[in-house]
Amino acid sequence: MLSVLDYTDVARRFVVKSPMLSYLSIQVTFWILANNLMGLIIHYHSLMIGRIFNLPIQSELKSVAMLASVLGILYGIVLGTITYRLERGYFRRQSLGRIMVIKLFVSVGFGLFIFSSLSVISPKLNIPSLLPAGNFSLAEKTSRYSFYIFALFYLIMTLLIGFINLMNKRYGPGIIVPLIMGKYRNPIEEERIFMFMDLQSSTTIAEHLGHLKYSSFIRDCFWDINHVLSHYHAEIYQYAGDEIIISWKPYEGFRNFSFVRFFFACDEQFLKRTDHYKKKYGLIPTFKAAIHMGKITAVEVGDIKREIAYHGDTINTTARIQGLCNQYNKRLLVSEYLLSRSGISSHFKTEALGMVQLKGKLTEIGVASVDSIIIN
Repeated sequence: MLSVLDYTDVARRFVVKSPMLSYLSIQVTFWILANNLMGLIIHYHSLMIGRIFNLPIQSELKSVAMLASVLGILYGIVLGTITYRLERGYFRRQSLGRIMVIKLFVSVGFGLFIFSSLSVISPKLNIPSLLPAGNFSLAEKTSRYSFYIFALFYLIMTLLIGFINLMNKRYGPGIIVPLIMGKYRNPIEEERIFMFMDLQSSTTIAEHLGHLKYSSFIRDCFWDINHVLSHYHAEIYQYAGDEIIISWKPYEGFRNFSFVRFFFACDEQFLKRTDHYKKKYGLIPTFKAAIHMGKITAVEVGDIKREIAYHGDTINTTARIQGLCNQYNKRLLVSEYLLSRSGISSHFKTEALGMVQLKGKLTEIGVASVDSIIIN
């Protein structure tokens, strides 16, 4: 059986391999459950009304569940496809309020379209209805009230799935279930790879662009970095000004040397968007970075604002190594410990820089630079 500890890894791999399919699977599963909930409410409410007023109401739970599931699949696929495309295009530059209004309009509108269509075609095609059947006719006002109920239901469910999607974006795929199960309520020990990426010449760029345009520049840089993340199994830990902190579990980072290839893939992504950056800002972003690995503790912190925090010397050491990039005039530094554990020297051009005394550290640590991929 899949444990809580394994669930996050499986979910992340699924998102990496099939981002759209993983998004649709969440939508479809949610709307199947939501529609079955509505079906159950209508079913038992109908039986209650029938018993109270001695009406010949027929409501088969199996038929209701079947129709609700079919509608959930249809609703999830159509609505999921529309919102997935919008989120990767039009929604990227829209406010959260406008996004929620558009999603509500599309979701409720499509739900009511299905409701109206079923009310017309189900009697003709002998399709079981979510509404109870009996030897009586529904008055016009009764149908209108049913319409209101469905509209309110889809409004609430749309808000709920929107909240779930926001939590997935906030914590990353596969984290909500472990949070619910209390995985991070108490500190747990993990081994992780960390990368600290920092914009080169950030002060000069900020003075040249001005603070508003500079913020827009950083936003575009982070969007492009996010575009690369999933292909290299990377997770965002934090944004800190013009710095971004990335992490991997060792087996994910070591796979095809993803933790190093990711850095060069970001360079390639920036170069692909040269026209955009040159036209809008007059320069192409360049980042410097440091990578290290070791033991850390992970725990859920905060009350008013909660997040999963990583604590440990590994993070501090990575930050200190990143501070050496300017000193050695290198864009990518790694610890000797990570270099020996990963075996990247056979695939990348590396240069040992010797033992260095990092600020705040009692012992020296070996550092090396990584300059490029070795082309065989």
